[in-house]
Amino acid sequence: MTQELVLSLMKNALWTGLMVAGPILVLGLITGLLIGIFQAVTQIQEMTLTFIPKILVVALVLALFLPWMLNTILDFTREIFNLIGTLH
Repeated sequence: MTQELVLSLMKNALWTGLMVAGPILVLGLITGLLIGIFQAVTQIQEMTLTFIPKILVVALVLALFLPWMLNTILDFTREIFNLIGTLH
């Protein structure tokens, strides 16, 4: 196993992780930002107001993107297993 192969695998693993986690993190961030702006404008400082919408958005994003996320992870896993077969 060469150094270039290990670096390539690490790059692909990090990229796959970012692609899979990205939609959840970005939409959770946008939701939190919108709620924070709403709380600042209305001066409502209820703590539960921040958690419930974020949980709902994350659940919705998971429901929508889960098949794509699973396919992305499975493609990466297949690539790793195929690579294992070629190593000597």
